[in-house]
Amino acid sequence: MSSTPPIVVSSLDLERIEAILDAPNYRDHASALALRDELARADVVAPAQMPGDVVTMNSRVHAVDLDNGDAYDLTLVYPRDADHDAGRVSVLAPVGSAILGLRIGQTMQWPMPGGRRVTLRVDAIHYQPEAAGDLHR
Repeated sequence: MSSTPPIVVSSLDLERIEAILDAPNYRDHASALALRDELARADVVAPAQMPGDVVTMNSRVHAVDLDNGDAYDLTLVYPRDADHDAGRVSVLAPVGSAILGLRIGQTMQWPMPGGRRVTLRVDAIHYQPEAAGDLHR
């Protein structure tokens, strides 16, 4: 990837995501392999030490696609909780993998199905579990 800002992931999120990535139905999937690469370069911190401006699992965020101007209000969730109509995006979806661990204002390029790349910027975090004291959600 040509644009790889530093990312921060909580130890709890990392543990849960790695368990999903190790499951047989995800293990060899392209999106799981890309996410695994991202996690390998993450700065891992305890949930209680997570800065409030970082996208974590179950965060509600506002992100903008800089390539086309589309804006998204979404909640980053585990695959079992994904619901496109409700704006609940799986961490295994391209947009979900791209924003995990980003800080407000950071931009990330991410490959999409069909070979297109998307450039996403996190503009706001409306809710972050760690900042709200929900350390074990």
